[in-house]
Amino acid sequence: MDIREAVDIRQLDERAVRASMDLVAGASAADLARPTPCEGWTLGDLLAHMTAQHHGFAAAAEGHGADPEVWRVGPPGAGAVSAYVEAAERVTAAFAADGVPDRAFALAEFGEGAVFPAPQAIGFHFIDYLVHGWDVARSLGVPFTPDADLVEAAWPIALAIPDDERRLAPGSAFRPGLAAPADASRFEVILGMLGRSPAWEPSGR
Repeated sequence: MDIREAVDIRQLDERAVRASMDLVAGASAADLARPTPCEGWTLGDLLAHMTAQHHGFAAAAEGHGADPEVWRVGPPGAGAVSAYVEAAERVTAAFAADGVPDRAFALAEFGEGAVFPAPQAIGFHFIDYLVHGWDVARSLGVPFTPDADLVEAAWPIALAIPDDERRLAPGSAFRPGLAAPADASRFEVILGMLGRSPAWEPSGR
């Protein structure tokens, strides 16, 4: 059985988001200039993106995701950590609201007219934050090992993400896939599928 059928995807998503909050809470203002596995992005840039995505998905859960403005990324600033935590609390509350699993989410970030069933849309958010948690951890040089059930739930989602020219677009969350070594863990394979090298270090790949 697909673990997502046995567990509400919102619960899995909240665990991934809260893990990312714990990581982000350990960042200082000086850390915002650190490089990340997201090419060309500092940690401040990454947090600005993650914050905007939380607000966008929260708006989608509330019925306003078709408005491109709700997805707009603000400039990274000294308050990036607190802004991230606030946005994370907002999206988890929005997903937890009554009736959300039966709604359709308009995701303007995915293109004009893009609408998905709530469980599928929350699945997109879930894998994004599982991987972005790793991005933040690598940027800060701290360990990050997601729970095995989260990795198993992410596996079919990662397999379904197209590896096409859209990954080359500026600001894309995922880059073209990379081959993983034979001894890679399931999570490392997912990272490779989504354009991350598990061997990435702050000094470069």
